[in-house]
Amino acid sequence: MKRVLSGIQPSGKLHIGNYFGMMQPMIQHAKTEDLYVFIVDLHALTSVQDRDRLRQGTLEAAVDFLALGLDPDRCTFWVQSDVPEVCELTWLLSVLTPMGLLERCHAYKDKVAKSIPASHGLFSYPVLMAADILLYQSQVVPVGKDQKQHVEVARDIAIRFNNTYGETFVIPEPEISETTAIVPGIDGQKMSKSYNNTIPIFLDDKALRKRVMAIQTDAAPVEAPKNPETCNLYALLKLFAPPEKMQEVHDLYINGGAAYGYLKQDLFELISDYFAPARQRKEELLASPDYVRQVLARGAEKARIKATVTLDLVRDRMGLKY
Repeated sequence: MKRVLSGIQPSGKLHIGNYFGMMQPMIQHAKTEDLYVFIVDLHALTSVQDRDRLRQGTLEAAVDFLALGLDPDRCTFWVQSDVPEVCELTWLLSVLTPMGLLERCHAYKDKVAKSIPASHGLFSYPVLMAADILLYQSQVVPVGKDQKQHVEVARDIAIRFNNTYGETFVIPEPEISETTAIVPGIDGQKMSKSYNNTIPIFLDDKALRKRVMAIQTDAAPVEAPKNPETCNLYALLKLFAPPEKMQEVHDLYINGGAAYGYLKQDLFELISDYFAPARQRKEELLASPDYVRQVLARGAEKARIKATVTLDLVRDRMGLKY
């Protein structure tokens, strides 16, 4: 059974990009693999310095995951900062991480270009991510295409450590679903909280419809043929519509007759129906926050057992035991 690991930030409302890019695959992995999934509140500090927002976001992220179907009895589910061993491992890995390796990471440059404040934490983000992955001896890390480079950094660091101190870490492999690797936002860029272009999962119907209707499309008339492969509305429909419906939509694009307004209404209804059971479950969980905290505490206990074994081995390899 493979060990699969992934995390999600509590830095805003979860959106359908989070769901299809990470959450849905994780929920499926829990049924067949040794799944480690966590809420990355330490990573979130690079962009969220509001204490109450981070606390609430962390709890809501846990609630959302559980509402969407994650079974905490079939995986290890916790909050990143509840396993402090990851911070020590981050430092131990950082002393072996070449500056050039971090300087080549495009995510830092992209975020700074989007006006996210530059900081040491943002720059060294890949080392903390490497510690997250390596601490649990993860074999598979499902990521979007934009995060693949960070898994490659984790691989480079692990190989460098193993070559220096002897075989210690499992070398992780990225797993990318080509169909959902990058979910487009309403502006056509990758859906991201940083870009304010998301479609949140748990909006009420009025707000959800408004968001869907804001999806950017071209100005081609209804009767004109259109290229479905370049249309973000089409890409979003593919996530929710059954194959027979998508064949009809595809024919309308190719032959003419695709009316964006009607297709947006279809998308709104599909999203609303798809997440209706999760919305009900979320209300129940929000009414029982102590239960959610207990779930996370049990998960952290399980995670620390594995983390302690790995960190003890690392400390011994590096000469920190005497």
